[in-house]
Parts: sequence; C-alpha cells; structure tokens
Amino acid sequence: MQTKNSLIYSIQINTTNHTLTLLRNGILYKVYPIAIGKASTPTPKGRFQIKNKAINPGGAFGARWLGLTAPGGSYGIHGTNNPSSIGKNISNGCVRLYNKDVIELSNLVPIHTEVVII
Repeated sequence: MQTKNSLIYSIQINTTNHTLTLLRNGILYKVYPIAIGKASTPTPKGRFQIKNKAINPGGAFGARWLGLTAPGGSYGIHGTNNPSSIGKNISNGCVRLYNKDVIELSNLVPIHTEVVII
C-alpha cells in the first residue's frame, strides 16, 4: 500500500464476481466491473503491486495500463477497446476495465499500490 495525498489505497480483485474493489484507508471506496483471463490464460492469483503506469498504451489496452509485479508474464490492469468484454472471462490474463473506470483508477492509485487477486 502506498500513499497519495496522505491516503492509502489498495485494490482487491475478485475473479469469481468480476469485480475490482478499491479501498481507501482500508474502507470500501469504489467497485468496478471487470473482465479477466479465459481458462487457457487465467488471471494470476496472489498479492502483487502496481509496478508501472502508462497513458494511452494503444491497441487492446485502452486508455491506461497499470502493470503488475505478477510473475510469469506481462500482466496488468488496463482499459479495453472492446467494452462488451467486461464481465467475461476473455482476456489473456489481464484485468480489463471500462476506459472511464481505468482512467479514474489510474489517477487515484500510485505505483506500489497493493493488488490482491483472489
């Protein structure tokens, strides 16, 4: 967990419910609908951190990229150029959000924010 403007944010991703929950100072702040990895390329589970951020990374990554420290590949939380994918198990392991949601999230959370995926 890291601070931004003296606030501590953390992220919890529930792959069963297709939700990303943003906590601020340990209290529920916002819940976003997500898409996750398909059976052949599942979203990794565990405790990670945001390691990098990018604005307008291009292509299927939508408006923002938040790279994760997850081992075994290049996993991240990002926007999408396919909004109908949200709520589905469809990605190559990344967590997808609507572009408006990933922009909001990216503006709130700093590098090193804790991300727990269950």
